[in-house]
Amino acid sequence: SEEQRRMVEFAIVANPDPADIAALPGLTWIHSLWAGVERLVLELGEKAPPIVRLKDPELSRVMAEAVLAWTYYLQRDMPAYRDNQQKALWQELDYRHPGEMTIGLLGLGALGVAAAERLLHAGFNVTGWSRSSKAIEGVETLTGDDGLQGLLEKSDILVCLVPLTDATRGLVNASRLAAMKNGAAIINFARGAVIVADHLIAALDSGKLSHAVLDVFEQEPLPAASPFWQHPKVAVLPHISAPTSRESSARIVAGNVRTWRETGTLPETVDMARGY
Repeated sequence: SEEQRRMVEFAIVANPDPADIAALPGLTWIHSLWAGVERLVLELGEKAPPIVRLKDPELSRVMAEAVLAWTYYLQRDMPAYRDNQQKALWQELDYRHPGEMTIGLLGLGALGVAAAERLLHAGFNVTGWSRSSKAIEGVETLTGDDGLQGLLEKSDILVCLVPLTDATRGLVNASRLAAMKNGAAIINFARGAVIVADHLIAALDSGKLSHAVLDVFEQEPLPAASPFWQHPKVAVLPHISAPTSRESSARIVAGNVRTWRETGTLPETVDMARGY
């Protein structure tokens, strides 16, 4: 009812219709159960109450696990062996040592840092790019347009982990793909719109890129007509790289709500101008 909506002080949400949030006039803050909050930021805009993203060590661990798993998938030439199986072709491919490969992390937030640690432990060379400069032991860290160019030029596998903002929408486009190593691969665990889909398909078709592992798409579920489904150089995943853990997220949200009730302080909130 109208009265109940007026009484709501804070909202715990996953991927709500922003109109439902806008209909709560007494809202003091919003706690998202997702790490990505681009839809709330875009549609609620400057007038939104403070938004808290889910920062969950378990989410970071699961994402880092997925990055390592699919990096191994590419490093050990699983796509080629899969193709050979379908041709009944018994053929050994040369082994690539992790130390011969550079994994480029596009985004060095909590997820990127956790992924970097797992990759380093597995023996890969790790380079990372972020909007603001970071220092991570054992990782070459880059920033700015020149840094991005450097990351693209040296990455055997590019892993996208940036939030979706005005600055990252279409970040990986034809000219950025052209800057990549011939035969490099891409893993997108960020948001679909970070990569221009048509440009990615063109880079795969031309042989510029060898493979793409895609967990996120501009439209989800991915429409049956999408060329990604049947593409021989694409692994399609149904947005499962880092599912939210009910147990750990409930603990974190409850702790944040308790702190706010007792002291009136909020955890770190989203910078609406920056978008995350």
